[in-house]
Amino acid sequence: MLGQSLWKTRPALWSFSKFSPIAKKEMHYALDQLASSSSDEQEIIGTPNMNHFVNRVFELHRVEVVETLNTLREQPDKAFSFFNRLKEDGFSHDVCTYASIIRILCQCCWERKLDSVLLEIIWREKHLGFRVMDLFEIIEEGLEGEDSNLLVRLSNALVKAYVSVEMFDEVIDILFQTRRRGFIPHIFSCNFLMNRLICCGKVDMAIAVYHQLKRLGLKANDYTYGIMIKAFCRKGNFEKAVGIFHEMDELRVRPNAVAYTTYIEGLCMHGRTELGYEVLKAWRESKIPLDDAFAYYVVIKGFCDEMKLEEAADVLFEAELHGIVLDTFPYGALIRGYCKCGNIDRALEVHDEMMSNGIKTNCVILTSILQSLCQMGRDFEAVNQFKKFRNFGIFLDEVCYNVVADALCKAGKVEAAVELLDEMKGKQISPDIINYTTLINGYCLQGKVEDAVNLFEEMSENGHKPDIVSWNVLVGGLAQNGHARKAIDLFNRVKKQGLKCEIVMRSMIIKGLCIGGKVKEAEDFLDSLPEKCFKNDAALVDGYIESRITKKAFNLFLKLANQGFLVRKASCSKLLSSLCKDGDNYKALMLLKVMSDLNVEPTKLMYSQLIGAFFKAGNWRKAQLLFDQIFARRQTPDLVIYTIMISGYCKMNLLQEALLLFNNMNERGIKPDVITYTVLINSHLKLNLKSLSSPDAPQNKDKKIMDASTFWKEMKVKEIEPDVVCYTVLIDHYCRTNNLWDAIRIFDQMIDTGLEPDNVTYTTLISGYCKRGYLARALNLFEEMYRRGIQPDMRTISTVDHCILKA
Repeated sequence: MLGQSLWKTRPALWSFSKFSPIAKKEMHYALDQLASSSSDEQEIIGTPNMNHFVNRVFELHRVEVVETLNTLREQPDKAFSFFNRLKEDGFSHDVCTYASIIRILCQCCWERKLDSVLLEIIWREKHLGFRVMDLFEIIEEGLEGEDSNLLVRLSNALVKAYVSVEMFDEVIDILFQTRRRGFIPHIFSCNFLMNRLICCGKVDMAIAVYHQLKRLGLKANDYTYGIMIKAFCRKGNFEKAVGIFHEMDELRVRPNAVAYTTYIEGLCMHGRTELGYEVLKAWRESKIPLDDAFAYYVVIKGFCDEMKLEEAADVLFEAELHGIVLDTFPYGALIRGYCKCGNIDRALEVHDEMMSNGIKTNCVILTSILQSLCQMGRDFEAVNQFKKFRNFGIFLDEVCYNVVADALCKAGKVEAAVELLDEMKGKQISPDIINYTTLINGYCLQGKVEDAVNLFEEMSENGHKPDIVSWNVLVGGLAQNGHARKAIDLFNRVKKQGLKCEIVMRSMIIKGLCIGGKVKEAEDFLDSLPEKCFKNDAALVDGYIESRITKKAFNLFLKLANQGFLVRKASCSKLLSSLCKDGDNYKALMLLKVMSDLNVEPTKLMYSQLIGAFFKAGNWRKAQLLFDQIFARRQTPDLVIYTIMISGYCKMNLLQEALLLFNNMNERGIKPDVITYTVLINSHLKLNLKSLSSPDAPQNKDKKIMDASTFWKEMKVKEIEPDVVCYTVLIDHYCRTNNLWDAIRIFDQMIDTGLEPDNVTYTTLISGYCKRGYLARALNLFEEMYRRGIQPDMRTISTVDHCILKA
């Protein structure tokens, strides 16, 4: 009983003759109150008599509080409540009272409460009047042969407390000071310290602590060695990581699964995924313990980071073959990889496979899919996918909603986007500033400036303080919708608020005015600025490009470049595209040279656009020189550039050059896709058609057909599925060569594979029917187009009309 234990302290109090009579009287009063209370903690600290005691306890000497805590040593809950209640009512604990409660908490192993007291001391050390290490001296003096492990427990708790707040220098000081006292913390605490150092990026410090602990005689365990393997792998020092394995072998410490898997992860993190995969397979064959699911995940992620997606897919398949239960992470890594490279259809296939395997998707993966669809210009499909996921009951966060809202806004369906905002509110998902800004931008794109301003005000009223992006969107929207004065007034208002966004906002106004057709006002605004800035000049370049004033854009681009300034790479790409459309290929070539002179590498997309423009102009030699220049700059042309080159040569009937490029492409490990094969099949079929009409047709026929069929067979071997365009090329060829039944066979085959014929496909086959006089079949196919929702164009209608008149 608490009362009985407190009564036993009375003789001890009487023996302290140095206490004042008042102090003795107050202490006896406190003991009476505690002894008469029930054993329940709430009753001890909640009775009026107890409150009276606490209010008068300030007159007591600290020693009396320490004595009371010592008396409550066997009842730590009462001691802790007593300690805290004193503190709450203003009692200033000192090193002795803190040492007393810490000793009690250490003895009863109340780790969480001990952590809270130590963290309090750490944060308030400057105001408490004592150092943390003073606690060791006080506690050590009072041990007197008792449990000597108490100091080790305290040092363990201190290490964890300091590490939890990332005060690593203080932790290391604790390690050395405790060593001088003849003990050091447990290896578990040291492992905790080293692991957190690595997580915080302090790898060298973790390694130094490891070596110091070894010098101090601390015996490492398997987790310690695993942490060091992680440290050396993070540094990319795999030789030393392997050395740790050898050290463990010499000491007969068996590495755990984490250590082995960590080594594989390290290889993958440093771009050596192929080696990591080989190690994984070798260790699995040797029955070495591994965290299989995580090991396969890091290999898959490694291949995805290196954009070796087919290899990643193969590893995923192998893991499933071995019966390894995978979670969302490896599938998510592969899906994001396909999204990143623009292969959204493959990403959707992997996602469907994941769902069919019973693995739940999440909003992070879905966001990648939706963003990729939008980036590919498939906004409508993104909206449909969103609705599909939502109908499945999958949780969609504000980021998913924002992607779809942005797609709807760009499609001019702002009201539908606003409905999504209301839907979010109904699901208790609070729209954030990004959601609001997206809708504001949508209204601006539609020219509904008043609605944009109202939504901006609603955002502020709902507690979302506008950020720089929000202000810029609204200012830019006002400018591009012809509200120049309002845009400038808003700009001045923001400037008065002290927001540092002047340069960006000025650029938004300049570009917005140009988009709104007020180029002269944009030029005047730029001239009126008291402080000229390169970024604002660059904004005018963008404005000129958007307004299709390419000549002015190029001249200003050159002017800035001569001053040593280069506009954004995206702006360079847009300007080059405009120059190519205008047929100014040599100015576009000069743009590339300027970029190179200013040590900025043109993108492969820019090279492909200009190569295509030169082929279009019939200048294949210049296109080839530009292609060779890519190699000269120690780059490798990608699939798109190779395909454009092959297509260009084919259109100019230079098939030999096209085939040489095709072979070169394969030799460099660049895999041709369906577009590349379609270009080659189409060109060879056309040449074959031409040869059939020549006098020596019988001699050439077999050779040319073989050439085209070779590519078709090669596609099947490489499992490259034909698309609608590829099938249409074959249908057109068969129709032109009077092989109508082959054309029908290919058309049916295309539908059987799940592909939807487009307008061109239908028109091609209808034309084939008409040429053979099959009017009924042509009309049936024409009606089928309507049923499928495919609108015929003028060419289709003209073909059918001509067929009817001819009949």
